[in-house]
Amino acid sequence: MHTICPSTTPVAAPAHAASHRWKVLAVGVAANATFSAAANGMPTTAIWLRSGYHLSNTQLGVALGAMGLGVALSELPWGIATDRWGDRPVLLTGLLGTMLALLALLLWITPASGTVPPLWALATGLAAVGVLGGSVNGASGRAVMRWFGAGERGFAMSIRQTAVPLGGGLGALVLPSLASRYGFMPVFGALACACALSAFFTWRWMHEPDFSAEAATGPHNASTGVSAIKPPPPLQNRKVWRMVAAIGLLCVPQFAILSYATVFLHDHGHLGLAAITAVMVALQAGAMVMRIWSGRHTDRRANRPAWLRGSAWVALATFVLLGIAAGGHAPGWVLMTAVVVAGIAVSAWHGVAYTELATEAGGANAGTALGMANTAVYVGLFLTPIAIPHLLAASSWPVVWWLAGLVALAARPLFPKP
Repeated sequence: MHTICPSTTPVAAPAHAASHRWKVLAVGVAANATFSAAANGMPTTAIWLRSGYHLSNTQLGVALGAMGLGVALSELPWGIATDRWGDRPVLLTGLLGTMLALLALLLWITPASGTVPPLWALATGLAAVGVLGGSVNGASGRAVMRWFGAGERGFAMSIRQTAVPLGGGLGALVLPSLASRYGFMPVFGALACACALSAFFTWRWMHEPDFSAEAATGPHNASTGVSAIKPPPPLQNRKVWRMVAAIGLLCVPQFAILSYATVFLHDHGHLGLAAITAVMVALQAGAMVMRIWSGRHTDRRANRPAWLRGSAWVALATFVLLGIAAGGHAPGWVLMTAVVVAGIAVSAWHGVAYTELATEAGGANAGTALGMANTAVYVGLFLTPIAIPHLLAASSWPVVWWLAGLVALAARPLFPKP
Protein backbone atom coordinates (compact mmCIF):
# COMPACT_ATOMS: atom_id res chain seq x y z
CA MET A 1 0.00 0.00 0.00
CA HIS A 2 1.33 3.44 -0.90
CA THR A 3 0.81 6.63 1.05
CA ILE A 4 1.24 10.21 0.05
CA CYS A 5 3.45 12.69 1.85
CA PRO A 6 1.30 15.57 3.13
CA SER A 7 1.92 18.96 1.58
CA THR A 8 4.82 20.89 3.07
CA THR A 9 3.39 24.26 2.07
CA PRO A 10 3.97 26.73 4.94
CA VAL A 11 0.93 27.61 7.00
CA ALA A 12 0.07 30.88 8.69
CA ALA A 13 -0.42 29.37 12.14
CA PRO A 14 2.34 30.00 14.67
CA ALA A 15 4.75 27.20 15.48
CA HIS A 16 3.72 24.88 18.29
CA ALA A 17 5.68 22.36 20.32
CA ALA A 18 5.31 18.72 19.35
CA SER A 19 3.39 18.14 22.59
CA HIS A 20 0.64 20.41 21.26
CA ARG A 21 -0.57 17.43 19.23
CA TRP A 22 -2.17 16.02 22.39
CA LYS A 23 -4.23 19.20 22.80
CA VAL A 24 -5.31 18.87 19.17
CA LEU A 25 -6.29 15.26 19.86
CA ALA A 26 -8.22 16.38 22.96
CA VAL A 27 -10.15 18.89 20.83
CA GLY A 28 -10.97 16.14 18.33
CA VAL A 29 -12.19 13.88 21.12
CA ALA A 30 -14.33 16.66 22.63
CA ALA A 31 -15.89 17.62 19.29
CA ASN A 32 -16.67 14.02 18.35
CA ALA A 33 -17.99 13.18 21.83
CA THR A 34 -20.29 16.20 21.71
CA PHE A 35 -21.84 15.17 18.42
CA SER A 36 -21.93 11.49 19.42
CA ALA A 37 -23.90 12.43 22.53
CA ALA A 38 -26.58 13.64 20.13
CA ALA A 39 -26.26 11.07 17.34
CA ASN A 40 -25.86 8.02 19.61
CA GLY A 41 -27.45 9.44 22.74
CA MET A 42 -30.79 10.40 21.21
CA PRO A 43 -31.64 6.76 20.28
CA THR A 44 -31.37 5.84 23.97
CA THR A 45 -34.36 8.12 24.54
CA ALA A 46 -36.38 6.16 21.96
CA ILE A 47 -39.02 5.00 24.43
CA TRP A 48 -39.77 8.57 25.60
CA LEU A 49 -39.39 10.01 22.11
CA ARG A 50 -42.07 7.56 20.97
CA SER A 51 -44.48 8.48 23.75
CA GLY A 52 -43.67 12.20 23.99
CA TYR A 53 -44.13 12.86 20.27
CA HIS A 54 -46.93 10.26 19.85
CA LEU A 55 -44.99 8.18 17.29
CA SER A 56 -45.49 4.67 15.97
CA ASN A 57 -42.46 2.38 15.69
CA THR A 58 -42.22 3.23 11.98
CA GLN A 59 -42.39 6.97 12.67
CA LEU A 60 -39.83 6.52 15.44
CA GLY A 61 -37.48 4.97 12.89
CA VAL A 62 -37.91 8.01 10.62
CA ALA A 63 -37.13 10.39 13.50
CA LEU A 64 -34.08 8.42 14.63
CA GLY A 65 -32.80 8.08 11.08
CA ALA A 66 -33.19 11.78 10.21
CA MET A 67 -29.99 12.81 11.94
CA GLY A 68 -28.10 10.11 10.08
CA LEU A 69 -29.53 11.35 6.79
CA GLY A 70 -28.35 14.87 7.58
CA VAL A 71 -24.82 13.66 8.29
CA ALA A 72 -24.79 11.48 5.18
CA LEU A 73 -25.69 14.46 3.00
CA SER A 74 -23.02 16.73 4.50
CA GLU A 75 -20.01 14.51 5.27
CA LEU A 76 -18.32 14.61 1.87
CA PRO A 77 -18.77 18.40 1.41
CA TRP A 78 -17.39 18.94 4.93
CA GLY A 79 -14.43 16.67 4.16
CA ILE A 80 -13.58 18.50 0.93
CA ALA A 81 -13.95 21.83 2.74
CA THR A 82 -11.57 20.62 5.45
CA ASP A 83 -8.87 19.67 2.93
CA ARG A 84 -9.27 23.09 1.30
CA TRP A 85 -9.64 25.47 4.27
CA GLY A 86 -8.34 23.52 7.25
CA ASP A 87 -9.65 21.88 10.40
CA ARG A 88 -10.18 24.93 12.62
CA PRO A 89 -12.72 26.94 10.55
CA VAL A 90 -14.71 23.82 9.66
CA LEU A 91 -14.94 22.61 13.25
CA LEU A 92 -15.91 26.04 14.58
CA THR A 93 -18.59 26.52 11.93
CA GLY A 94 -20.02 23.05 12.48
CA LEU A 95 -20.08 23.14 16.27
CA LEU A 96 -21.64 26.59 16.51
CA GLY A 97 -24.18 25.73 13.81
CA THR A 98 -25.10 22.51 15.63
CA MET A 99 -25.61 24.49 18.82
CA LEU A 100 -28.05 26.83 17.03
CA ALA A 101 -29.95 23.89 15.51
CA LEU A 102 -30.34 22.29 18.95
CA LEU A 103 -31.55 25.58 20.42
CA ALA A 104 -34.15 25.77 17.61
CA LEU A 105 -35.37 22.29 18.58
CA LEU A 106 -35.52 23.36 22.23
CA LEU A 107 -37.49 26.53 21.53
CA TRP A 108 -39.94 25.42 18.85
CA ILE A 109 -39.99 21.63 18.37
CA THR A 110 -40.66 20.12 21.80
CA PRO A 111 -43.97 18.95 23.26
CA ALA A 112 -45.38 21.62 25.56
CA SER A 113 -48.77 22.52 27.04
CA GLY A 114 -50.48 19.60 25.33
CA THR A 115 -49.11 20.55 21.90
CA VAL A 116 -47.11 17.89 20.08
CA PRO A 117 -44.91 19.00 17.16
CA PRO A 118 -45.49 17.07 13.91
CA LEU A 119 -43.11 14.35 12.80
CA TRP A 120 -41.84 16.39 9.85
CA ALA A 121 -40.73 19.21 12.16
CA LEU A 122 -38.91 16.86 14.51
CA ALA A 123 -37.24 15.01 11.62
CA THR A 124 -36.22 18.29 9.95
CA GLY A 125 -34.69 19.62 13.16
CA LEU A 126 -32.74 16.43 13.82
CA ALA A 127 -31.60 16.33 10.18
CA ALA A 128 -30.27 19.90 10.56
CA VAL A 129 -28.30 18.79 13.62
CA GLY A 130 -26.83 16.01 11.48
CA VAL A 131 -25.95 18.29 8.55
CA LEU A 132 -24.03 20.71 10.80
CA GLY A 133 -22.61 18.16 13.23
CA GLY A 134 -21.16 16.09 10.41
CA SER A 135 -18.30 18.57 10.26
CA VAL A 136 -16.57 17.08 13.30
CA ASN A 137 -15.70 13.71 11.77
CA GLY A 138 -13.48 14.52 8.82
CA ALA A 139 -11.94 17.64 10.32
CA SER A 140 -10.76 16.05 13.56
CA GLY A 141 -9.55 12.95 11.72
CA ARG A 142 -7.48 15.01 9.30
CA ALA A 143 -5.93 16.87 12.23
CA VAL A 144 -4.81 13.59 13.80
CA MET A 145 -3.25 12.43 10.54
CA ARG A 146 -1.30 15.71 10.20
CA TRP A 147 -0.14 16.05 13.82
CA PHE A 148 0.81 12.42 14.59
CA GLY A 149 3.56 10.30 13.04
CA ALA A 150 3.10 6.94 11.35
CA GLY A 151 3.97 4.98 14.50
CA GLU A 152 1.30 6.73 16.60
CA ARG A 153 -1.57 7.28 14.22
CA GLY A 154 -3.47 4.08 14.91
CA PHE A 155 -3.31 4.75 18.65
CA ALA A 156 -4.19 8.44 18.26
CA MET A 157 -7.02 7.78 15.80
CA SER A 158 -8.41 5.08 18.08
CA ILE A 159 -8.37 7.50 21.00
CA ARG A 160 -10.25 9.97 18.81
CA GLN A 161 -12.72 7.24 17.91
CA THR A 162 -13.32 6.51 21.62
CA ALA A 163 -15.14 9.83 21.54
CA VAL A 164 -18.03 8.10 19.77
CA PRO A 165 -18.76 5.61 22.60
CA LEU A 166 -17.70 8.22 25.19
CA GLY A 167 -20.27 10.69 23.91
CA GLY A 168 -22.80 7.93 23.39
CA GLY A 169 -22.20 6.64 26.91
CA LEU A 170 -22.61 10.08 28.44
CA GLY A 171 -25.75 10.53 26.37
CA ALA A 172 -27.07 7.16 27.53
CA LEU A 173 -26.29 8.10 31.13
CA VAL A 174 -27.89 11.55 31.08
CA LEU A 175 -30.44 11.90 28.27
CA PRO A 176 -32.93 9.11 29.17
CA SER A 177 -33.18 10.45 32.70
CA LEU A 178 -33.76 13.99 31.46
CA ALA A 179 -36.30 12.85 28.86
CA SER A 180 -38.26 10.65 31.27
CA ARG A 181 -38.42 13.24 34.06
CA TYR A 182 -38.45 16.63 32.36
CA GLY A 183 -39.14 16.10 28.66
CA PHE A 184 -37.00 17.07 25.70
CA MET A 185 -36.28 20.74 26.37
CA PRO A 186 -33.44 19.92 28.80
CA VAL A 187 -32.24 17.16 26.45
CA PHE A 188 -31.69 19.61 23.60
CA GLY A 189 -30.41 22.27 26.01
CA ALA A 190 -27.74 19.99 27.48
CA LEU A 191 -26.53 19.03 24.01
CA ALA A 192 -26.40 22.70 22.92
CA CYS A 193 -24.27 23.60 25.97
CA ALA A 194 -21.87 20.75 25.14
CA CYS A 195 -21.48 22.11 21.59
CA ALA A 196 -20.67 25.58 22.93
CA LEU A 197 -18.00 24.17 25.26
CA SER A 198 -16.39 22.14 22.47
CA ALA A 199 -16.39 25.20 20.20
CA PHE A 200 -14.48 27.14 22.86
CA PHE A 201 -11.75 24.49 23.11
CA THR A 202 -11.57 24.31 19.32
CA TRP A 203 -11.04 28.08 19.14
CA ARG A 204 -8.37 27.85 21.84
CA TRP A 205 -6.31 24.84 20.70
CA MET A 206 -7.07 23.69 17.16
CA HIS A 207 -4.36 24.92 14.79
CA GLU A 208 -2.77 23.68 11.59
CA PRO A 209 0.63 22.05 12.19
CA ASP A 210 3.78 23.73 10.97
CA PHE A 211 5.36 20.34 10.38
CA SER A 212 4.47 16.76 9.51
CA ALA A 213 6.06 13.49 10.50
CA GLU A 214 6.58 12.54 6.86
CA ALA A 215 8.19 15.86 5.93
CA ALA A 216 10.51 15.61 8.91
CA THR A 217 11.76 12.16 7.92
CA GLY A 218 12.04 12.81 4.19
CA PRO A 219 10.15 11.36 1.22
CA HIS A 220 10.83 7.81 2.25
CA ASN A 221 11.72 6.22 5.54
CA ALA A 222 11.96 2.45 5.75
CA SER A 223 11.08 2.44 9.44
CA THR A 224 7.74 4.12 8.85
CA GLY A 225 6.98 2.75 5.43
CA VAL A 226 6.19 6.20 4.06
CA SER A 227 6.50 6.32 0.28
CA ALA A 228 6.68 9.25 -2.11
CA ILE A 229 4.53 7.46 -4.69
CA LYS A 230 1.31 9.40 -4.98
CA PRO A 231 -1.97 7.44 -5.04
CA PRO A 232 -4.98 8.62 -7.04
CA PRO A 233 -7.27 11.23 -5.43
CA PRO A 234 -9.71 9.58 -2.99
CA LEU A 235 -12.72 9.91 -5.29
CA GLN A 236 -10.75 8.09 -8.03
CA ASN A 237 -9.07 5.50 -5.79
CA ARG A 238 -10.62 2.04 -5.98
CA LYS A 239 -8.99 0.89 -2.74
CA VAL A 240 -10.46 3.87 -0.92
CA TRP A 241 -13.93 3.12 -2.29
CA ARG A 242 -13.72 -0.54 -1.21
CA MET A 243 -12.77 0.46 2.31
CA VAL A 244 -15.52 3.07 2.37
CA ALA A 245 -18.06 0.36 1.46
CA ALA A 246 -16.63 -2.00 4.09
CA ILE A 247 -16.80 0.63 6.82
CA GLY A 248 -20.38 1.47 5.87
CA LEU A 249 -21.48 -2.17 5.97
CA LEU A 250 -19.76 -2.93 9.27
CA CYS A 251 -21.53 0.03 10.88
CA VAL A 252 -25.00 -1.36 10.09
CA PRO A 253 -25.06 -3.90 12.96
CA GLN A 254 -23.61 -1.26 15.28
CA PHE A 255 -26.47 1.10 14.45
CA ALA A 256 -28.96 -1.74 14.86
CA ILE A 257 -27.73 -2.16 18.43
CA LEU A 258 -27.52 1.55 19.23
CA SER A 259 -30.92 2.39 17.72
CA TYR A 260 -33.03 -0.51 18.95
CA ALA A 261 -31.28 -2.19 21.88
CA THR A 262 -33.31 -0.06 24.30
CA VAL A 263 -36.56 -0.98 22.55
CA PHE A 264 -35.50 -4.67 22.42
CA LEU A 265 -34.64 -4.79 26.12
CA HIS A 266 -37.83 -2.92 27.08
CA ASP A 267 -40.34 -4.66 24.81
CA HIS A 268 -38.80 -8.14 24.59
CA GLY A 269 -36.83 -8.36 27.84
CA HIS A 270 -39.29 -6.33 29.97
CA LEU A 271 -36.40 -4.46 31.60
CA GLY A 272 -36.67 -1.09 33.34
CA LEU A 273 -34.85 2.22 32.96
CA ALA A 274 -32.00 1.40 35.35
CA ALA A 275 -31.13 -1.89 33.64
CA ILE A 276 -31.38 -0.43 30.14
CA THR A 277 -29.21 2.54 31.05
CA ALA A 278 -26.62 0.23 32.65
CA VAL A 279 -26.47 -1.86 29.47
CA MET A 280 -25.95 1.10 27.16
CA VAL A 281 -23.32 2.70 29.41
CA ALA A 282 -21.45 -0.62 29.76
CA LEU A 283 -21.57 -1.12 25.99
CA GLN A 284 -20.09 2.30 25.30
CA ALA A 285 -17.44 1.99 28.02
CA GLY A 286 -16.36 -1.40 26.68
CA ALA A 287 -16.20 -0.02 23.15
CA MET A 288 -13.92 2.80 24.34
CA VAL A 289 -11.48 0.39 25.97
CA MET A 290 -11.41 -1.94 22.97
CA ARG A 291 -10.86 0.91 20.49
CA ILE A 292 -7.80 2.16 22.38
CA TRP A 293 -6.41 -1.34 22.78
CA SER A 294 -6.95 -2.23 19.13
CA GLY A 295 -5.23 0.96 17.96
CA ARG A 296 -2.13 0.32 20.09
CA HIS A 297 -2.15 -3.39 19.18
CA THR A 298 -2.25 -2.79 15.43
CA ASP A 299 0.38 0.00 15.62
CA ARG A 300 2.79 -2.41 17.27
CA ARG A 301 2.06 -5.38 15.03
CA ALA A 302 1.40 -3.47 11.79
CA ASN A 303 -1.54 -5.79 11.10
CA ARG A 304 -4.47 -3.44 10.46
CA PRO A 305 -5.86 -5.30 7.40
CA ALA A 306 -5.87 -8.68 9.18
CA TRP A 307 -7.44 -7.09 12.26
CA LEU A 308 -10.25 -5.55 10.22
CA ARG A 309 -11.05 -8.81 8.41
CA GLY A 310 -11.13 -10.65 11.72
CA SER A 311 -13.47 -8.05 13.20
CA ALA A 312 -16.15 -9.00 10.67
CA TRP A 313 -16.06 -12.64 11.85
CA VAL A 314 -16.23 -11.59 15.50
CA ALA A 315 -19.24 -9.37 14.80
CA LEU A 316 -21.05 -12.21 13.05
CA ALA A 317 -20.41 -14.62 15.93
CA THR A 318 -21.66 -12.23 18.62
CA PHE A 319 -24.82 -11.34 16.70
CA VAL A 320 -25.58 -15.02 16.14
CA LEU A 321 -25.36 -15.51 19.92
CA LEU A 322 -27.56 -12.45 20.50
CA GLY A 323 -30.15 -13.88 18.11
CA ILE A 324 -30.09 -17.21 19.94
CA ALA A 325 -30.60 -15.45 23.28
CA ALA A 326 -33.49 -13.44 21.82
CA GLY A 327 -35.16 -16.57 20.42
CA GLY A 328 -35.40 -18.44 23.70
CA HIS A 329 -36.76 -17.58 27.11
CA ALA A 330 -33.47 -16.21 28.34
CA PRO A 331 -33.45 -14.29 31.64
CA GLY A 332 -32.85 -10.56 31.58
CA TRP A 333 -29.20 -10.74 32.57
CA VAL A 334 -28.45 -13.01 29.59
CA LEU A 335 -30.08 -10.56 27.18
CA MET A 336 -28.21 -7.69 28.80
CA THR A 337 -24.88 -9.51 28.50
CA ALA A 338 -25.52 -10.52 24.89
CA VAL A 339 -26.33 -6.92 23.90
CA VAL A 340 -23.19 -5.57 25.61
CA VAL A 341 -20.88 -8.20 24.05
CA ALA A 342 -22.31 -7.75 20.54
CA GLY A 343 -22.22 -3.98 20.85
CA ILE A 344 -18.58 -3.94 21.95
CA ALA A 345 -17.54 -6.42 19.25
CA VAL A 346 -19.07 -4.35 16.47
CA SER A 347 -17.66 -1.06 17.80
CA ALA A 348 -14.00 -1.95 18.45
CA TRP A 349 -12.61 -1.62 14.91
CA HIS A 350 -13.34 2.02 14.05
CA GLY A 351 -10.03 3.67 14.85
CA VAL A 352 -8.09 0.98 13.00
CA ALA A 353 -10.27 1.25 9.89
CA TYR A 354 -10.17 5.04 9.76
CA THR A 355 -6.39 5.04 10.16
CA GLU A 356 -5.96 2.53 7.34
CA LEU A 357 -8.32 4.54 5.12
CA ALA A 358 -6.59 7.87 5.81
CA THR A 359 -3.18 6.27 5.26
CA GLU A 360 -4.29 4.94 1.88
CA ALA A 361 -5.62 8.37 0.86
CA GLY A 362 -2.66 10.35 2.24
CA GLY A 363 -2.60 13.05 4.90
CA ALA A 364 -3.35 15.90 2.50
CA ASN A 365 -6.53 14.15 1.31
CA ALA A 366 -7.57 12.58 4.62
CA GLY A 367 -10.54 14.94 5.08
CA THR A 368 -12.08 13.88 1.77
CA ALA A 369 -11.50 10.16 2.39
CA LEU A 370 -12.93 10.34 5.90
CA GLY A 371 -15.87 12.34 4.55
CA MET A 372 -16.53 9.57 2.01
CA ALA A 373 -16.44 6.94 4.76
CA ASN A 374 -18.69 8.89 7.09
CA THR A 375 -21.17 9.44 4.27
CA ALA A 376 -21.44 5.65 3.95
CA VAL A 377 -21.64 5.30 7.73
CA TYR A 378 -24.48 7.75 8.12
CA VAL A 379 -26.41 6.41 5.17
CA GLY A 380 -26.45 3.28 7.31
CA LEU A 381 -27.53 5.31 10.33
CA PHE A 382 -30.42 6.68 8.27
CA LEU A 383 -31.54 3.39 6.69
CA THR A 384 -31.02 0.96 9.58
CA PRO A 385 -33.56 2.46 12.03
CA ILE A 386 -36.10 2.73 9.20
CA ALA A 387 -35.61 -0.87 8.03
CA ILE A 388 -35.70 -2.60 11.42
CA PRO A 389 -39.38 -1.95 12.26
CA HIS A 390 -40.46 -3.40 8.90
CA LEU A 391 -38.15 -6.39 9.32
CA LEU A 392 -39.39 -6.89 12.87
CA ALA A 393 -43.03 -6.75 11.77
CA ALA A 394 -42.35 -9.43 9.15
CA SER A 395 -40.19 -11.70 11.34
CA SER A 396 -38.76 -11.55 14.87
CA TRP A 397 -35.90 -10.18 16.97
CA PRO A 398 -33.63 -13.20 16.30
CA VAL A 399 -33.95 -12.61 12.55
CA VAL A 400 -33.11 -8.92 13.00
CA TRP A 401 -29.89 -9.73 14.89
CA TRP A 402 -28.85 -12.58 12.58
CA LEU A 403 -29.27 -10.46 9.46
CA ALA A 404 -27.24 -7.69 11.11
CA GLY A 405 -24.45 -10.20 11.65
CA LEU A 406 -24.55 -11.25 7.99
CA VAL A 407 -24.20 -7.63 6.91
CA ALA A 408 -21.05 -7.42 9.05
CA LEU A 409 -19.64 -10.51 7.34
CA ALA A 410 -20.27 -8.95 3.91
CA ALA A 411 -17.73 -6.25 4.81
CA ARG A 412 -14.86 -8.71 5.23
CA PRO A 413 -13.74 -9.19 1.59
CA LEU A 414 -13.80 -5.43 0.98
CA PHE A 415 -11.04 -4.70 3.50
CA PRO A 416 -7.45 -4.92 2.19
CA LYS A 417 -5.80 -8.32 2.25
CA PRO A 418 -3.00 -8.72 4.81
